[in-house]
Amino acid sequence: MSGNYHVIKGSIKLSKILLFIIIITIIASMVFANLQNQSVAALAQGSTGQQVKEVQQKLKDWGYYTGSVDGIYGSQTKAAVVKFQKYNGLTADGIVGSKTLAALGIASSSGVSSNTSSDAVLLAKVIYAESEAEPYTGKVAVGAVMLNRVDSSSFPNTLSGVIYQSYALESVSNGRYGTGTNAECLKAAQEAINGWDPSYGCLYFWNPATATSTWIWTRKVVVTYGKHVFGI
Repeated sequence: MSGNYHVIKGSIKLSKILLFIIIITIIASMVFANLQNQSVAALAQGSTGQQVKEVQQKLKDWGYYTGSVDGIYGSQTKAAVVKFQKYNGLTADGIVGSKTLAALGIASSSGVSSNTSSDAVLLAKVIYAESEAEPYTGKVAVGAVMLNRVDSSSFPNTLSGVIYQSYALESVSNGRYGTGTNAECLKAAQEAINGWDPSYGCLYFWNPATATSTWIWTRKVVVTYGKHVFGI
């Protein structure tokens, strides 16, 4: 009987230890999950700090936000975030979570979402082929022109249609398009897709030193970046 008692007592003690381990494991899992959530903590109205400044600066660069870059997530910042989210097909709740951060190019150290879309790759190839040696803003502007054409009734309504439209791009005609791209061109493409348009709505760009078309000079010049002028 004594032997059985000690066996039973030992079993109970072991069960308690196992239960304790299970409880600790569950608590640790919950804490770890919470830490993970905090590492990509959502920004919302009332948030403050450097990451809010980064969000505000991106939104300001792309024309969604006109307020101060002060690191304070107020109602104006929220309205800009909602507008950005709607434009990019995200849940328009005014909360900057991991998906919105990725779309802003803040979640990735390279500035480009790891889930790069096929359109971004197509656009990056155009940017590389047409403006590899141009300043970064000029690269984004080239991408923006392509997207502006997609939205214009005067051009095909798909990016591939715009790119391959007859005589539209010299790089397609001479075979340079499709030879590759690089990280900077991918980043510029993503920024154009996300809404930054340093061309200010232009539909054309050209190099005055090499342009042979007299028609292109009938376009109104809006802005110049590097060797390219941009017009409507």
